[in-house]
Amino acid sequence: MQSETRTVKIPLLNAAEGLAVFGPQDKFLKLVEQQMEASISSREAEIVISGEKQEVDSLEQLFNVLLQLFRGGYNPSERDIVYALDLARTMQAEELLDLFKAEITSTFRGKPIRVKTIGQRHYVKTIKKQDVVFGIGPAGTGKTYLAVVLAVAALKEGSVKRIILTRPAVEAGENLGFLPGDLQEKVDPYLRPLYDALHDVLGPDQTAKAFERGTIEIAPLAYMRGRTLDDAFIILDEAQNTTPEQMKMFLTRLGFGSKMVITGDVTQIDLPRGKNSGLIEAQRILRDIEEIGFIFFTEQDVVRHSLVQKIIVAYNWDAENKA
Repeated sequence: MQSETRTVKIPLLNAAEGLAVFGPQDKFLKLVEQQMEASISSREAEIVISGEKQEVDSLEQLFNVLLQLFRGGYNPSERDIVYALDLARTMQAEELLDLFKAEITSTFRGKPIRVKTIGQRHYVKTIKKQDVVFGIGPAGTGKTYLAVVLAVAALKEGSVKRIILTRPAVEAGENLGFLPGDLQEKVDPYLRPLYDALHDVLGPDQTAKAFERGTIEIAPLAYMRGRTLDDAFIILDEAQNTTPEQMKMFLTRLGFGSKMVITGDVTQIDLPRGKNSGLIEAQRILRDIEEIGFIFFTEQDVVRHSLVQKIIVAYNWDAENKA
């Protein structure tokens, strides 16, 4: 039985629209053509798509959504094109219209910070709603960055009085005494990604002032013991490298008026052989507590270079086939 074919024509208002959706030197168009069989071309003031009906339907939605985004003032990036195409395969690309409208906040240079995937939107909504949220998934999904952005937003609006950022210093076995320098110099290498996110949102000067005032504190996980953290936004990064004991210790620091976000990637555990990950244990032990949110990101949520997504998929495939 021969599959049904179809041709559609999507009108363009001007040449700038064609450039926006096809990309410089047709870079975006080539990305789409690599993954789809349908014929796509631009004739005068329209995009013409021909091919098997299901593919044409998907591509029609894809280009209509991209044009609406551009007409609304948003310039789609290469990453947006790849993600939009993934969604268009299941006719979900229209979800991007709401996704890119809402701004969480802006960088210190005034550039808007928005969620870039449906998974990120769910993560942000859950953090706003729940007091304890786990963000679990591969590198490049924005788990830590978005948590820091929301922490700074909460500090600015006065819903918390301070931000506390922490990571387990696994490579030094939590024994920082063997490293040269004072505490700040010892801790810095482990917490660099947190500094990078703060600098992006607040700028280096405001970040430095917040450290001086004590409204932002960065410390290794070992220094959390014995504290009760009230009116704070607390982020535990690289949580896959906590032991179950450390994770319990951290979670029980939660005080009144505080939020906790725990981020990690269970495929990148650096703990010594034979030691269980506190992040994996927490999923099992806490999964039935309704007030705790668990958000699981996939490679589709990766917002770094498009190659990062392919690398993650390749490693996942290799791990599954070795098992």
